[in-house]
Amino acid sequence: MDQSPDVDIRSLVASHYAAVYRYACRLTGNAADAEDVTQQTFLRAQRALSQLRDAERADRWLLRIARNEFLRVPRRPLARMEVDLPAPSVGAKEDAEEVAEALRELAEEFRVPLLLFYFEELSYREIAEELGIPLGTVMSRLSRGRDYLRERLTPEPAPDGSVPPAVRFPPRR
Repeated sequence: MDQSPDVDIRSLVASHYAAVYRYACRLTGNAADAEDVTQQTFLRAQRALSQLRDAERADRWLLRIARNEFLRVPRRPLARMEVDLPAPSVGAKEDAEEVAEALRELAEEFRVPLLLFYFEELSYREIAEELGIPLGTVMSRLSRGRDYLRERLTPEPAPDGSVPPAVRFPPRR
């Protein structure tokens, strides 16, 4: 199928800039690098616009470009990274900051598959294809990434010795 004649870079930017930027924030962990990744994503998209075969899947196409752009450019050390995550309440804000910090600490080889699975909602097979790794490696990296986050995010036992519930990862919708 040929590129839709109604699709141009301006309409893609208008429709998808916010989603690409949010995704880039999750990948990079900070606003400055996310802006760079987002800008590079749309520059690459403009050059490759003829490769967009299905305008209905432009969002996934752009997120794939963003991920590839993130993986292509070396990033600054994680210790200097920060995440701007909006949260509706103080408790939720603290939780979001703790999750963001845990994700920053997670090695890229585990963080990227988790983001692809939970935020892009790719299947194991799609993640394997995107990253060029075996299916078993995807499963292992997801498991190890979840284990790390679970350990990192589970609160310490209370002074009375009671153990809080374990962190559970929600099934995808």
